[in-house]
Amino acid sequence: MAQVTVNVPEDFLENSDPERFAQQMRLAAAVYWYAHGDISMGKAAQLAGLNRAEFLNFLSQEKIDVFQVDFDNLEQELTRN
Repeated sequence: MAQVTVNVPEDFLENSDPERFAQQMRLAAAVYWYAHGDISMGKAAQLAGLNRAEFLNFLSQEKIDVFQVDFDNLEQELTRN
């Protein structure tokens, strides 16, 4: 696995240890990239350090759409003969 170093202001770690902060950053990035369709759910779960069921549960708890819908493609499919 690759390692990435990110510099953050000290006050970001006042109420959290660095490992927990890093986990939260990975989860936030995974959710963001998944929600924008940049990565699959499996890749997002892997990045977040969760299995798919745990990632789905997190998305549900945070009220984040679980399934990505391309409405243009959906409309084309619905109007096909």
